[in-house]
Amino acid sequence: MRMPLRMTAALALVAASLSAVYALSSRAQEALQPAPSAPARMIGAVKAVSGNSITLAPDKGGEVTVLVQDSTRMLRLAPGQKDLKDAAPIQLQDIQTGDRIIARGMAADDGKSMAATSIILMKQEDIAAKQEREREDWQKHGVGGLVTAVDPAGGTVTISNLAAGQKSIVIRVSKTTRILRYAPASVKFDDAQPGTLDQIRPGDQLRARGERNAEGNEVAAVEMVSGSFRNVAGRITSVDAARNTLVIMDLFSKKPVTVKIAEESQVRKLPPMVAQRMAMRLKGTAAGTGPAAGSAREMPGGPRTGGAPDLQQVLNRMPEATLADMQKGDAIMAVATQGAGNSEVRAITLLTGVEPILTSGGAATVLTPWSLGESISDAMTQ
Repeated sequence: MRMPLRMTAALALVAASLSAVYALSSRAQEALQPAPSAPARMIGAVKAVSGNSITLAPDKGGEVTVLVQDSTRMLRLAPGQKDLKDAAPIQLQDIQTGDRIIARGMAADDGKSMAATSIILMKQEDIAAKQEREREDWQKHGVGGLVTAVDPAGGTVTISNLAAGQKSIVIRVSKTTRILRYAPASVKFDDAQPGTLDQIRPGDQLRARGERNAEGNEVAAVEMVSGSFRNVAGRITSVDAARNTLVIMDLFSKKPVTVKIAEESQVRKLPPMVAQRMAMRLKGTAAGTGPAAGSAREMPGGPRTGGAPDLQQVLNRMPEATLADMQKGDAIMAVATQGAGNSEVRAITLLTGVEPILTSGGAATVLTPWSLGESISDAMTQ
């Protein structure tokens, strides 16, 4: 028996409606389901360990809770080790506050937690030991000075280094050399970014670590860091203790410069006798006579050859100073960050008690060969 045409149409309409309702219901259920977690990789310091969770302070971003599962693979890696073939298996209890970890896994939608599939551990004491070895290596194999020439095609940088008794030292760069560049407004090594050889310019400060040749005038660099810094010399026109800044009428630019004394700034005061001796040496250098033309033994920390004294060696032996010791009219000399535009600069090294040097007109002579020296090597291992 055939159905009436009207009933057939009605049944078809009901079927279509049910199909649409089912489709809408399926899409609604899918929408209510949580989105799948995304693969993630976190690197940072362990802030706390509680139960099966680790509170991680990543190098970038806010804190993350890393959840350790029964299936989580955990290994201990020595700092500097290139692969995992020699990594040793560990347990959760081996991870302690202050250690560094690399955690991989699935991150929650809010990015505040992660279910770890693997954790690679670097112990705090292992990192400290590596830093100490690097510090010793920088002291033993490190050289620093002002860049005088750059040859990207030949892979070399030439620096002046009066402290080493060398007029110039050639730094040879290979494909494996780690090249870093200081940020424009920071004196911290941690803020340095990967750089390239063609970024380095004559006049930049540079420090390199590597093997020297027998003559001591070439270094095959393993690592080097460079930056463009600014020399400032003049008299203080104002001091702002609240902002930890001072304004200097700069002898070089003939303009006022605001200098920020940061926590990492090296601030020293030259005793009057030392400042007088430096001024005398500088006058002798200009005239080709006097103490600068002879032995440098009378100059504490001075180079073993004639010429301008190496200021970095001198100031390492000088007493520390603070902003409270400075007042309007005092003479200062500083090496600072370049800054950006008309913004303030940050002092890397600042000297007070330099009145005799400024009066002698020798500020430029001293500042030009001034190597950052230990200021960089110390910062690199912080």
